Amino acid sequence: METIPLVVDLDGTLILTDMLHESALSVLRDKPGKILGIPIWLIKGKAELKRSLALYASFEPASLPYNNELLGWLTQQHSAGRKIVLCTASDASIAVSIAGHLKIFDEVIASNGCVNLAGIKKAEALEERFGGSGFDYVGNSNADLSVWKKANHAVVVNASSELTAKVRNICKVVRVFPRSVNRFSVWRRVLRLHQWLKNLLLFVPLLAAHEIRDLQAWTSLTVAFFSFSLCASSVYVTNDLLDLEHDRIHPRKRNRPFASGQVPVWVGVILAPVLLLAGLVTGSFVVGTYINWLIFYFLVTCAYSWGLKRLVLIDCMTLALLYTLRIIAGAAAVGHALSFWLLAFSVFLFLSLAFLKRYAELGLQGSSGQESLHGRGYRIADAPLIQTMGIASGYASVLVLALYLNSEAVVKLYRAPEWMWGSVTVMLFWINWAWMQAHRGKMNDDPLVFAVKDRTSLVTGVLFALAIIIGAAGLPW
Repeated sequence: METIPLVVDLDGTLILTDMLHESALSVLRDKPGKILGIPIWLIKGKAELKRSLALYASFEPASLPYNNELLGWLTQQHSAGRKIVLCTASDASIAVSIAGHLKIFDEVIASNGCVNLAGIKKAEALEERFGGSGFDYVGNSNADLSVWKKANHAVVVNASSELTAKVRNICKVVRVFPRSVNRFSVWRRVLRLHQWLKNLLLFVPLLAAHEIRDLQAWTSLTVAFFSFSLCASSVYVTNDLLDLEHDRIHPRKRNRPFASGQVPVWVGVILAPVLLLAGLVTGSFVVGTYINWLIFYFLVTCAYSWGLKRLVLIDCMTLALLYTLRIIAGAAAVGHALSFWLLAFSVFLFLSLAFLKRYAELGLQGSSGQESLHGRGYRIADAPLIQTMGIASGYASVLVLALYLNSEAVVKLYRAPEWMWGSVTVMLFWINWAWMQAHRGKMNDDPLVFAVKDRTSLVTGVLFALAIIIGAAGLPW
């Protein structure tokens, strides 16, 4: 049995995040007015800042992204009878809560509102408590170099090769837990590039008006597509940051880059405004009122992220609005007026998809034994009603499409309007198919991802497009 105590750092070492950043985000989400107190707390010292944020923040220790490889090793050390100490610059209230959850720590040493236990302060406190070279230290950052100088042995976690080399020069390294490499797939999920497919809705007004030969319009819409996508990614990053706790208890969302700790939350805090600025600058090159609709879209998404997503029914109606805004923005980018038919069809179809998303989430949470959807206003028992409303909305969209075929606009735009009835049949089939798959538990919690990956949905999309094309151009014989 090793007799020298093993001292473990928290932020970036035991957990793949930083509790100061997590606390600030929690306060911003739940008590935004308290954020105004940060400058005053910071003037009193970083320890006071941490104590104040910890006082107003809420977090669940069980949901934090732990370094499982390190935690497994620490558990083995604890089982072997070794004394394990949690020593962190995070506030003591947070450290005690985490230690109480893990049950492997014999002692907790942390910041107390007066002393910020980081760097040299941490080294002095540990030397005073255990004596020079009287402990082994597990850390991850340059701030820990002063601690390793006082330690007997070093365990390096989640650090660069340069830092590991520095540690070897000042202390004997007995174990290294390597840093994971963030590949392109991680950043693709940070930006949610697959969600950019939604922004192809910007092109719908141009296609509906049968002006596909207008190259200038295609150019404007292409620029609008990238500006909308950048703005949307900014919103996705912001939403992920504000939804950390909810995502971490979700069976699939817990693997998102920020929730899982693959990407530090401070990166997201910087990335979100950069993406927004890039989107607005790009959108400024599109003529007309497009930029106004882009700004309105951003404001609505912010309202959704900060509160509307927690309101029953309002959340789904807002999601439907956000889909429809893409079509409205596309029309503004090319200076087209939107028809009543297109707007009505879009609203009902996207409302059905929004209900489909919630229904799938309720089914997934219900299968894990939960009684409500965390972070939303729904109960698992609401699923049948959500299903009814969603199917009804989908049928309403099909009805609008059918009524459109009897309007004067169809006669003007389509050479063979009778073929358009094929689109009604196909759409009716897909609405039923999607909801049946959701009922069977086979629906991804995002209908877009389902539609892109599902072979039947792809075939349905091709048939729908074929019916439109034949209706517009007619048969060649």
